[in-house]
Amino acid sequence: MTTSMKAPFEWRRRAGASAVHLLSCLVVAALVAALVLLLWYPWPYRVISGGEKLLFLVMGVDIVMGPLITLAIFDIRKPMRELKRDLTIIVALQLAALGYGLHTVYIARPAVLALEGQRFRVTTANDVASEELPRAVEGLRSLSLDGPRLVATAEPSDTERGDVIFNALAGSDIGSRPLFWRPWGAEGRQQALKVARQLQPLMARAKDRAALDEAIARTGKPVEQLAVIPMIARSTDWSVLIDKTSGDPVGFAPLDGF
Repeated sequence: MTTSMKAPFEWRRRAGASAVHLLSCLVVAALVAALVLLLWYPWPYRVISGGEKLLFLVMGVDIVMGPLITLAIFDIRKPMRELKRDLTIIVALQLAALGYGLHTVYIARPAVLALEGQRFRVTTANDVASEELPRAVEGLRSLSLDGPRLVATAEPSDTERGDVIFNALAGSDIGSRPLFWRPWGAEGRQQALKVARQLQPLMARAKDRAALDEAIARTGKPVEQLAVIPMIARSTDWSVLIDKTSGDPVGFAPLDGF
C-alpha cells in the first residue's frame, strides 16, 4: 500500500520538475527569439532568408530535449549530489546545443542587401567573401549585426570582368564581394530608378494579393508612387518597393518582379 501511494507522488514530483525546466526553457527561448527576429533577421528577412525556420528548429529541439530528460531522470530518492550532477549535465547539453544552433543562425544571417544591376540580392554572412572585407571602401569593412546593410555595387572594369565572371560561376556574385560594395547614395538611387519596373502592371501576378496589399500599405505611399525591383534571397524571391521620386527602397513585397 505504501509503494502504491509513493509511485503517483513520485511522478508528480517528476512532472513538477519537468514543468519548471520547461518554463525556464520558454523564458530563454523568448529572449533568443527577440535577439534573432528583431536584430539579426528583422522583417521581412525572417521570412525570405529562413530565419523563422532556423530559429524554430533550434528552439524546438532545445525546449523539448531538456524537460523530457528531466522527466526521465528526476528522482528524489537519489543522493542530492547525484541528482544535481544529472541536472547539471542536462543543462550543459542544452546550452551546448543552443550555442551551436545560435552560431548556425548567426552565420546564416542576412548581412547585405546589394543592388546588382537590375536586381537586389540578399547575401548572408557566410556567403560574403570575407577575405575582401579589409579592402572594401571605408565604412563597409565589417558586417552588420542589426539586419542587412543596403549597398550599391560598382561596375567591374575590363580587367576585373574575367575574375567577376569566374567567381560568379563559382557562386560568388558581386553582391557578396566587398570589393564592389559602395555606400548607398546618389548613384545607387539613379540605378534603382533606371531599372525599376512599374508596380501596377505586376500586381495581377501576385499569388497572395492580400499580402501584397499589406506590404504596399506598410510603405505609407500610394501604388502610383511605387516601383519594383526583383530581389533574390535564400528561401524565397520577393521584390523591393522603390519610391519613384527618391529611388530609395521603402518596402518589400511577396511579388515576382522579374
